Amino acid sequence: MSAYIAWMDRVCDLLAVIASAMLFVAVGVICWMVAYRSMGYSTSWELEFGIFMMVCSLFLACPYTLKTNGHVGVDLFATYMSPKAARALQLVTIVVGFGVVTFLAVKGLDLTLHAFHKSERTESIWAPLKWPLFATMPIGLGLTAAQYVAELGRLLQTPIARAEVSA
Repeated sequence: MSAYIAWMDRVCDLLAVIASAMLFVAVGVICWMVAYRSMGYSTSWELEFGIFMMVCSLFLACPYTLKTNGHVGVDLFATYMSPKAARALQLVTIVVGFGVVTFLAVKGLDLTLHAFHKSERTESIWAPLKWPLFATMPIGLGLTAAQYVAELGRLLQTPIARAEVSA
């Protein structure tokens, strides 16, 4: 399990770098668009491209966010619980989170395959294919499910504190 956790940590780090690069590109394109349009010119692709990059980066950054505990969380209950109860709550959270992201990954895969087979395009003048954007949903959320498995392994490898044994 330790090898799996280390491998997932590396995958999450790589995805974070890719997501960061996508955000950097989105910011650059949108800044270029503002400057270009302020000079009186117009194009049809840059805003939609920037939105695509931001949405893709969101899904690809999900596993890293889980790994680093960077998501919004309310840990008030866990703070006031005994260590054993807090550990049980963390286990329940991992199981529920795994179920949710797995469900969303499957639904995202259905959406992606439908868009791919129908060759769906956006309704803009640029009209890019939709499936590459949609594909980041099952990829990012599928890898988030894999990260939940790593988090479960990390939790199970953590030794039980003495306070838990005596309780």
